[in-house]
Amino acid sequence: MTHPADLVAQYRAEGLWGTRTIAEELHEVAIAHADRDAVVAAQGRLGYAELDARADRVAVGLADLGLAPGDPVIVQVTNRLETVVAWYAMLKAGLVPVATLAAHRGHEIAQISRAVGARAHLVEAGLRGTDLVAFAHEQARDHPTMRHVLVLGDLPVADLDPGEARRRVEEIQRGIDPDDVAVFQLSGGTTGVPKLIPRRHAEYWYNACAYAEVLGWTSDDRVGHLIPVIHNAGITCGVHGAHAVGACLVLTDHDLDTALPLLVAERTTSVLFGHVHYRAPEHPLYDQLAATLRVVLLSGAKVSEELFAATGRGGAWVGQLFGMAEGLFLVTPRGSSAELRRTTVGVPISPRDEVRILEPGGEEEVADGEVGELCCRGPYTLRGYFGVDRPEAFTADGSYRTGDLAAVRVLDGHRAVSIEGRIKDLINRGGEKINAEEVELLLLAHEHVVEAALVAMPDPRLGERGCAYLATDGTAVTLEDLRAHLAALDVAKFKWPERVELVDALPRTKVGKLDKKAMTADITARLETEI
Repeated sequence: MTHPADLVAQYRAEGLWGTRTIAEELHEVAIAHADRDAVVAAQGRLGYAELDARADRVAVGLADLGLAPGDPVIVQVTNRLETVVAWYAMLKAGLVPVATLAAHRGHEIAQISRAVGARAHLVEAGLRGTDLVAFAHEQARDHPTMRHVLVLGDLPVADLDPGEARRRVEEIQRGIDPDDVAVFQLSGGTTGVPKLIPRRHAEYWYNACAYAEVLGWTSDDRVGHLIPVIHNAGITCGVHGAHAVGACLVLTDHDLDTALPLLVAERTTSVLFGHVHYRAPEHPLYDQLAATLRVVLLSGAKVSEELFAATGRGGAWVGQLFGMAEGLFLVTPRGSSAELRRTTVGVPISPRDEVRILEPGGEEEVADGEVGELCCRGPYTLRGYFGVDRPEAFTADGSYRTGDLAAVRVLDGHRAVSIEGRIKDLINRGGEKINAEEVELLLLAHEHVVEAALVAMPDPRLGERGCAYLATDGTAVTLEDLRAHLAALDVAKFKWPERVELVDALPRTKVGKLDKKAMTADITARLETEI
């Protein structure tokens, strides 16, 4: 399902949605900013003209393999210069990247790749602790549609002059509508394996443009990005957001010891820190970075006033970001008060975003200041998942039910949103959302586990980790037992519990439901006594 035709016409009339594909948008930016840096990473740098031309030749190489417009490609790569080239090359070839994680394993990839009918699997060689190339070949065995395993850094490059490669790409692009699906992102966590979110060329590019605009980015900005680049935030806030205005993307890995030297050397002006990076101000290089920073956004957890002050001590404006792969982005408005910045995650980035706080599961709007379910619709928020009918995820008027508890706070003349909790049973481990029910069902498959509950336990570095409360048949199941069990099921490691508490029976409420509040309170108290 896509946006209603009347809204599409309105978005175009108002200049929100364009008439070009993402590949065409990049080409126009590359013409306007040919000699400027487009991306800098540990592997080197590319100017806009060079990035555009290189991606053209790789796109033709992919097409010459027999990959056709519309073919989905499973993507499992990390933050590298070659990743950005590959991303645009796939879009130029008309392929549809499926933005999975390098950490995903057979439990996730097998279902996702079959659901979309993937024709190729792009992986990265040489990652520590895993052989994704061997994994991709294993996944391709007996796969009904998979035809190619592609390796980052070894993609086919057409031996053509730039003009001929450009002509071939333009021929491909003429057959693609700006409202066609460009990318599949993954849901942050519903039940089971993540759902697929179709992101379409015009709305996805607008999402990035609106984000760049509210931050005041220009072609003079140098945008630092440390979180996984194939995440929705990586593409929107990093790749597309920077490139929408001709800025430079400074792409690093997540480790502060390797990230900060590059961010400092490139005189980074804007950076997005996830919860795992909240210790950045303690790093010995941070003052050098702070000297050039103009904008800092913090995302992932409640932010203290002390952290706002520490990250902005060089004079940068510091705000919060709350976003989701399904669409809606909320950002602290610039020039707002400390109270708004501290107590809310901000306001929508688009004037056409519609945010309502409803009674959970209902259609009645609650009063300002009261807590309810955050629901939204707008020019870049999905109207339906791919391949599944989930009417419970949407209101009667097509608003997406986020599963987050929120309230509207009227401050500084803004209707800002505060996040108050979750309806969805999710654990946010350093930005990766873990669906508790999915893991609980996997734990129940263990021969000695009778009851299982996965709850969030606080963690100073990652925000939250998973703790498994188990009732067994009398056998003492250890954390090592659970890890071996989940490894045998080929489940991504970030979903594995990181602590086990054995109990005679799981606590329940008076109506017989699992009392996860009691378990969360219990593990929080236990951790406090262990400090």
